[in-house]
Amino acid sequence: MANVFKPIRPKKISEEIVEQIKALISSGELKPGEKIPSERELAVMLGVSRPSVREAIMVLDAMGLVEARQGGGTYVRSLTSAALNDPLTTLVEENPQLLHSLVEVRMGLETWSAYLAAARATDSEIGHMRELLRIMEKQAARGGWDAEVDSQFHYAITAATHNTLQMHVLNTIHSLFHRTIQVALTEFYRKAGMVELLLAQHTAIFEAIAEKNPEKAREAMYRHIALVEEKMAQLQAESASA
Repeated sequence: MANVFKPIRPKKISEEIVEQIKALISSGELKPGEKIPSERELAVMLGVSRPSVREAIMVLDAMGLVEARQGGGTYVRSLTSAALNDPLTTLVEENPQLLHSLVEVRMGLETWSAYLAAARATDSEIGHMRELLRIMEKQAARGGWDAEVDSQFHYAITAATHNTLQMHVLNTIHSLFHRTIQVALTEFYRKAGMVELLLAQHTAIFEAIAEKNPEKAREAMYRHIALVEEKMAQLQAESASA
Protein backbone atom coordinates (compact mmCIF):
# COMPACT_ATOMS: atom_id res chain seq x y z
CA MET A 1 0.00 0.00 0.00
CA ALA A 2 1.04 3.59 -0.55
CA ASN A 3 2.66 5.34 2.38
CA VAL A 4 -0.01 7.68 3.78
CA PHE A 5 1.83 8.40 6.99
CA LYS A 6 3.89 11.50 7.67
CA PRO A 7 6.98 11.57 9.87
CA ILE A 8 6.32 12.94 13.35
CA ARG A 9 8.52 15.82 14.37
CA PRO A 10 8.82 17.33 17.82
CA LYS A 11 7.09 20.67 18.17
CA LYS A 12 9.13 23.76 18.85
CA ILE A 13 8.61 25.24 22.29
CA SER A 14 7.14 28.39 20.74
CA GLU A 15 4.59 26.26 18.87
CA GLU A 16 3.54 24.63 22.15
CA ILE A 17 3.05 28.09 23.67
CA VAL A 18 0.98 29.18 20.66
CA GLU A 19 -1.27 26.12 20.95
CA GLN A 20 -1.77 26.65 24.68
CA ILE A 21 -2.73 30.32 24.33
CA LYS A 22 -4.99 29.55 21.36
CA ALA A 23 -6.79 26.95 23.47
CA LEU A 24 -7.26 29.44 26.33
CA ILE A 25 -8.73 32.02 23.94
CA SER A 26 -10.99 29.44 22.32
CA SER A 27 -12.28 28.19 25.68
CA GLY A 28 -12.91 31.70 26.98
CA GLU A 29 -10.32 31.49 29.76
CA LEU A 30 -8.66 34.45 28.03
CA LYS A 31 -11.41 36.88 27.07
CA PRO A 32 -11.45 39.54 24.32
CA GLY A 33 -9.76 42.71 25.51
CA GLU A 34 -8.02 40.91 28.39
CA LYS A 35 -4.32 41.56 28.96
CA ILE A 36 -2.22 38.42 28.97
CA PRO A 37 0.78 38.04 31.32
CA SER A 38 4.00 39.76 30.36
CA GLU A 39 6.75 38.01 28.43
CA ARG A 40 8.74 37.56 31.64
CA GLU A 41 5.73 36.27 33.58
CA LEU A 42 4.79 33.79 30.85
CA ALA A 43 8.35 32.51 30.70
CA VAL A 44 8.26 31.81 34.44
CA MET A 45 4.75 30.28 34.36
CA LEU A 46 5.58 27.98 31.46
CA GLY A 47 9.15 27.23 32.45
CA VAL A 48 10.54 28.32 29.10
CA SER A 49 12.90 30.98 27.78
CA ARG A 50 11.75 34.53 27.03
CA PRO A 51 12.82 34.27 23.34
CA SER A 52 10.42 31.32 22.93
CA VAL A 53 7.61 33.36 24.48
CA ARG A 54 8.48 36.35 22.28
CA GLU A 55 8.36 34.19 19.16
CA ALA A 56 4.98 32.73 20.18
CA ILE A 57 3.50 36.19 20.78
CA MET A 58 4.70 37.30 17.34
CA VAL A 59 2.99 34.28 15.76
CA LEU A 60 -0.25 34.91 17.64
CA ASP A 61 -0.13 38.59 16.66
CA ALA A 62 0.34 37.62 13.00
CA MET A 63 -2.66 35.27 13.32
CA GLY A 64 -4.75 38.18 14.59
CA LEU A 65 -5.45 36.49 17.93
CA VAL A 66 -3.56 38.98 20.10
CA GLU A 67 -2.47 42.57 19.80
CA ALA A 68 0.94 43.64 21.12
CA ARG A 69 0.73 47.31 22.08
CA GLN A 70 3.85 49.45 22.23
CA GLY A 71 4.82 49.67 25.92
CA GLY A 72 1.35 48.55 26.98
CA GLY A 73 1.42 44.77 26.98
CA THR A 74 -0.38 42.18 24.87
CA TYR A 75 -4.17 41.87 24.67
CA VAL A 76 -6.59 39.29 23.29
CA ARG A 77 -8.30 40.44 20.12
CA SER A 78 -11.92 39.75 19.28
CA LEU A 79 -12.37 36.66 17.12
CA THR A 80 -14.96 38.56 15.11
CA SER A 81 -14.14 41.29 12.63
CA ALA A 82 -12.88 44.46 14.27
CA ALA A 83 -13.59 46.22 10.98
CA LEU A 84 -17.24 46.45 11.98
CA ASN A 85 -16.54 48.65 14.95
CA ASP A 86 -15.37 52.17 14.08
CA PRO A 87 -17.32 52.80 10.83
CA LEU A 88 -20.57 51.55 12.35
CA THR A 89 -20.05 53.57 15.52
CA THR A 90 -19.87 56.73 13.42
CA LEU A 91 -22.95 55.76 11.43
CA VAL A 92 -24.96 54.91 14.54
CA GLU A 93 -24.11 58.20 16.22
CA GLU A 94 -25.47 60.03 13.19
CA ASN A 95 -28.53 57.86 12.56
CA PRO A 96 -31.26 57.25 15.19
CA GLN A 97 -32.70 54.48 12.99
CA LEU A 98 -29.49 52.47 13.31
CA LEU A 99 -29.44 53.17 17.03
CA HIS A 100 -32.89 51.59 17.23
CA SER A 101 -31.72 48.68 15.08
CA LEU A 102 -28.85 48.06 17.47
CA VAL A 103 -31.25 47.79 20.40
CA GLU A 104 -33.06 45.06 18.45
CA VAL A 105 -29.73 43.23 18.18
CA ARG A 106 -29.27 43.67 21.92
CA MET A 107 -32.72 42.19 22.49
CA GLY A 108 -31.74 38.89 20.90
CA LEU A 109 -28.22 38.77 22.30
CA GLU A 110 -28.93 39.83 25.86
CA THR A 111 -32.14 37.96 26.59
CA TRP A 112 -30.33 34.77 25.67
CA SER A 113 -27.29 35.87 27.68
CA ALA A 114 -29.47 36.36 30.76
CA TYR A 115 -31.01 32.91 30.26
CA LEU A 116 -27.62 31.21 29.95
CA ALA A 117 -26.08 33.22 32.79
CA ALA A 118 -28.85 32.08 35.13
CA ALA A 119 -28.02 28.50 34.22
CA ARG A 120 -24.23 28.78 34.26
CA ALA A 121 -23.02 31.69 36.42
CA THR A 122 -20.54 30.82 39.16
CA ASP A 123 -20.79 32.21 42.69
CA SER A 124 -17.86 34.50 41.88
CA GLU A 125 -19.59 35.86 38.78
CA ILE A 126 -22.82 36.43 40.69
CA GLY A 127 -20.79 38.24 43.35
CA HIS A 128 -19.30 40.51 40.69
CA MET A 129 -22.76 41.36 39.36
CA ARG A 130 -23.89 42.11 42.93
CA GLU A 131 -20.97 44.54 43.40
CA LEU A 132 -21.84 46.37 40.17
CA LEU A 133 -25.50 46.57 41.18
CA ARG A 134 -24.49 48.10 44.52
CA ILE A 135 -22.48 50.77 42.69
CA MET A 136 -25.54 51.51 40.57
CA GLU A 137 -27.65 51.78 43.72
CA LYS A 138 -25.25 54.28 45.28
CA GLN A 139 -25.08 56.37 42.11
CA ALA A 140 -28.87 56.17 41.71
CA ALA A 141 -29.23 57.90 45.07
CA ARG A 142 -27.38 60.85 43.53
CA GLY A 143 -29.64 61.01 40.50
CA GLY A 144 -28.41 58.24 38.19
CA TRP A 145 -25.46 56.00 37.41
CA ASP A 146 -22.97 56.41 34.59
CA ALA A 147 -22.97 54.42 31.37
CA GLU A 148 -19.73 52.61 32.21
CA VAL A 149 -21.07 50.73 35.25
CA ASP A 150 -24.23 49.90 33.29
CA SER A 151 -22.11 48.46 30.47
CA GLN A 152 -20.02 46.46 32.96
CA PHE A 153 -23.16 44.96 34.47
CA HIS A 154 -24.40 43.76 31.08
CA TYR A 155 -20.92 42.53 30.15
CA ALA A 156 -20.74 40.54 33.39
CA ILE A 157 -23.96 38.79 32.44
CA THR A 158 -22.64 37.88 28.98
CA ALA A 159 -19.35 36.66 30.47
CA ALA A 160 -21.34 34.39 32.79
CA THR A 161 -22.78 32.56 29.78
CA HIS A 162 -19.37 30.91 29.40
CA ASN A 163 -19.98 31.12 25.66
CA THR A 164 -16.78 32.37 24.06
CA LEU A 165 -18.37 33.44 20.78
CA GLN A 166 -21.12 35.32 22.61
CA MET A 167 -18.45 37.37 24.37
CA HIS A 168 -16.55 38.00 21.14
CA VAL A 169 -19.70 39.21 19.37
CA LEU A 170 -20.45 41.63 22.21
CA ASN A 171 -16.83 42.79 22.24
CA THR A 172 -16.98 43.56 18.52
CA ILE A 173 -19.93 45.91 18.95
CA HIS A 174 -18.64 47.33 22.26
CA SER A 175 -18.59 50.97 21.14
CA LEU A 176 -22.05 50.65 19.61
CA PHE A 177 -23.38 48.84 22.69
CA HIS A 178 -21.97 51.53 25.00
CA ARG A 179 -23.48 54.24 22.82
CA THR A 180 -27.03 52.91 23.15
CA ILE A 181 -26.64 52.88 26.93
CA GLN A 182 -25.32 56.44 26.95
CA VAL A 183 -28.18 57.74 24.82
CA ALA A 184 -30.83 55.78 26.71
CA LEU A 185 -29.65 56.90 30.15
CA THR A 186 -29.43 60.54 29.05
CA GLU A 187 -33.01 60.40 27.80
CA PHE A 188 -34.38 58.39 30.73
CA TYR A 189 -32.89 60.67 33.36
CA ARG A 190 -34.95 63.55 31.98
CA LYS A 191 -38.16 61.90 33.18
CA ALA A 192 -39.18 61.63 36.84
CA GLY A 193 -39.27 58.13 38.27
CA MET A 194 -37.14 56.54 35.53
CA VAL A 195 -34.04 56.09 37.71
CA GLU A 196 -36.08 54.04 40.16
CA LEU A 197 -37.69 51.99 37.38
CA LEU A 198 -34.36 51.24 35.70
CA LEU A 199 -32.78 50.24 39.00
CA ALA A 200 -35.73 47.94 39.72
CA GLN A 201 -35.29 46.31 36.30
CA HIS A 202 -31.56 45.72 36.81
CA THR A 203 -32.27 44.33 40.28
CA ALA A 204 -34.87 41.93 38.85
CA ILE A 205 -32.39 40.70 36.25
CA PHE A 206 -29.72 40.13 38.89
CA GLU A 207 -32.06 38.38 41.33
CA ALA A 208 -33.29 35.98 38.65
CA ILE A 209 -29.70 35.08 37.74
CA ALA A 210 -28.75 34.73 41.42
CA GLU A 211 -31.78 32.45 41.90
CA LYS A 212 -30.55 30.44 38.89
CA ASN A 213 -33.93 30.82 37.18
CA PRO A 214 -33.17 31.05 33.42
CA GLU A 215 -36.70 31.79 32.20
CA LYS A 216 -37.26 34.47 34.83
CA ALA A 217 -33.90 36.06 33.92
CA ARG A 218 -34.77 36.05 30.22
CA GLU A 219 -38.13 37.71 30.89
CA ALA A 220 -36.56 40.33 33.17
CA MET A 221 -33.98 41.22 30.53
CA TYR A 222 -36.69 41.32 27.86
CA ARG A 223 -38.67 43.86 29.86
CA HIS A 224 -35.59 46.02 30.31
CA ILE A 225 -34.47 45.98 26.67
CA ALA A 226 -38.08 46.54 25.54
CA LEU A 227 -38.10 49.78 27.56
CA VAL A 228 -34.84 50.87 25.91
CA GLU A 229 -36.21 49.91 22.48
CA GLU A 230 -39.32 52.01 23.13
CA LYS A 231 -37.15 55.02 23.93
CA MET A 232 -35.02 54.52 20.81
CA ALA A 233 -38.15 54.24 18.66
CA GLN A 234 -39.37 57.51 20.15
CA LEU A 235 -36.07 59.22 19.31
CA GLN A 236 -36.26 57.84 15.77
CA ALA A 237 -39.79 59.23 15.34
CA GLU A 238 -38.73 62.62 16.69
CA SER A 239 -35.77 62.71 14.30
CA ALA A 240 -37.99 61.81 11.32
CA SER A 241 -40.45 64.59 12.11
CA ALA A 242 -37.78 67.22 12.72
